[in-house]
Amino acid sequence: MKILVTGAKGFIGKNLIAELRNRNYQDILEYDLDIKEELLDTYCSNAEFVFHLAGVNRPNIQSEFMQGNQGFTSVVLDALKRNGNICPIMFASSIQAALNNPYGISKKAGEDLLFKYAKETESKVFVYRFQNVFGKWSRPDYNSVVATFCNNIANGSPIQINAPDTLMNMIYIDDVVNEIINAMEGKGNIREDGYCYVEPVYTARVSDLAKIIQTFTTMRKELSIPDMSNNFVKKLYSTYLSYLPIDKLSYPLKMNIDKRGSFTEIIRTSDCGQISVNISKPGIIKGNHWHNTKNEKFIIVAGNATINLRKLGSEQIITYHVSGEKLEVVDIPPGFTHNITNEGATDLVTIIWSNEAFNPSHPDTYDLEV
Repeated sequence: MKILVTGAKGFIGKNLIAELRNRNYQDILEYDLDIKEELLDTYCSNAEFVFHLAGVNRPNIQSEFMQGNQGFTSVVLDALKRNGNICPIMFASSIQAALNNPYGISKKAGEDLLFKYAKETESKVFVYRFQNVFGKWSRPDYNSVVATFCNNIANGSPIQINAPDTLMNMIYIDDVVNEIINAMEGKGNIREDGYCYVEPVYTARVSDLAKIIQTFTTMRKELSIPDMSNNFVKKLYSTYLSYLPIDKLSYPLKMNIDKRGSFTEIIRTSDCGQISVNISKPGIIKGNHWHNTKNEKFIIVAGNATINLRKLGSEQIITYHVSGEKLEVVDIPPGFTHNITNEGATDLVTIIWSNEAFNPSHPDTYDLEV
């Protein structure tokens, strides 16, 4: 299937093309400002579906709004007509099309052209009024305030909040891409008025949006992560990380080292516990303690070990021989004293999940030989 994407190097275009290729759509005709307009005629002759994403958001002069949004749309539609191609076309409009400003007027004019074209040619058109799309590869100070906030905060630059109480409706780039591909495949969301829409829509005040993103800056120092059950926060965090400076993608962990090996916390959360890595030297036994409420999962990823458990009040010792050659989880329930012995000649590496982050004032750890 030959797919034409105008605005191929823009924010939505780059994400769309990447996902189309992920889904094995390989015959993609990419059109952007650096490609000669004569080639557009060839593309419009061969295309079996058109994603018309090209447009102007922030021109140098107001007249460029109409030229870039309505004018270029007319160029695309004329090329399709000239080649007798009535393939479906998707158009990226904006919620601004409902407003009386230069950008909105130009987008509304583009919409009108599409709907008129559909009546004349009986081709399918999918018109989306996007609202504040955010996600990776969005241009700061151009595409969205989310991009600007994420970029500035991630790079330690100040942000400016002009209307803190303004409510913003936002949609995430992956949801946008998934929806418009669905439209191409005949599964899009279409309202009775003919407009298409993306779900879900997230709403937040500008000031709250800034506060959420600002909380991300200390999380790596605290070994914490946001509440991943909140889809909006999860998507904001993914967006924020995409703006980190390339020399700041790594960060150090505090290794607690002694002659037995080391213990290092990796991630701490308030609701999903803690992940750590434990390294034991050959012949070393660690543990010989139990917990009241804390429970753990041990996964050996390198080396060979014996894990012993004994329920308090019982003399029966339960033994597991585990190895990095065959990954498996050993649950450590509360009320069982336990230890782990490195039986190999190399370091033993154990990933440990605990249902709660370690609290030095209430460690819930009591020494007792297995």
